[in-house]
Amino acid sequence: MSTFTKFQKLVVSISTFGGAALYYIHAIHKEKVQNSWTTDFKPSTKWDENWDFRAPKSLVHPKKLRNERDENVINEQLELVKPTATRHIILVRHGQYHIEGKTDEQRFLTKLGKSQAEYTGKRLKELDFPYTDIVKSTMSRAQETGTIISQSLPNVQVTECNLLREGAPIPPEPPVGHWKPGVHQFYEDGARIEAGFRKYFHRADAGQEEDSYTVLVCHANVIRYFVCRALQFPPEAWLRLSLNHASITWISITPSGRVILRTLGDSGHMPANVITSQ
Repeated sequence: MSTFTKFQKLVVSISTFGGAALYYIHAIHKEKVQNSWTTDFKPSTKWDENWDFRAPKSLVHPKKLRNERDENVINEQLELVKPTATRHIILVRHGQYHIEGKTDEQRFLTKLGKSQAEYTGKRLKELDFPYTDIVKSTMSRAQETGTIISQSLPNVQVTECNLLREGAPIPPEPPVGHWKPGVHQFYEDGARIEAGFRKYFHRADAGQEEDSYTVLVCHANVIRYFVCRALQFPPEAWLRLSLNHASITWISITPSGRVILRTLGDSGHMPANVITSQ
């Protein structure tokens, strides 16, 4: 019967130790939570938790913690400013309009555009959300679209806002040759549209007890820019998106500040022969 030499015993010992070490390392890594599709993924861009400057930790003035009581005070203050409700922003593009009009007053809805707005009003009514308010852009086509939608939601408060007017939010990337606003237009419109985003897109205040549903009736450029900003995508990508007339885009802002795009440019509530985008 053969016996192990000293060298063989050494090899067996090293193999046994190495196997145990590998098992131990593997066990540690199994306990560590990793990203879903890889074990060492680093995002190209991290989510900005305080994108609306309303994260609870940014609203409570930090102080040096000297004892447990100080920590309790900070935690109590955080609870007072922590949101509990979700804000739902429903963006509706205006219906088809007379694009050949020279002035805003001449760019009113076509017969088809009015029909599109009626379908969207009926769809919003069918969804039966507890709508908080409807806010219309002050441009003619959005005003008319909002008025038609209001006929399906007669008990919802209606206001208007200049910040939602159509414009050139930011130079698109890649650029396009058929549409070249002046630099001054991006400078003026961009600041206004960004102000509109900051006004309507933020997490709920701590005092808001129920979820809210705000309908914004406005324009394709504005909606596409808002979507990119809300999802923290490059805002210059807005022109890569396309929206049909009277389509519905639905964004939810959760109490934690996370943003959910539930629908983008939904027009499935209309018959196919009614759907247009130009």
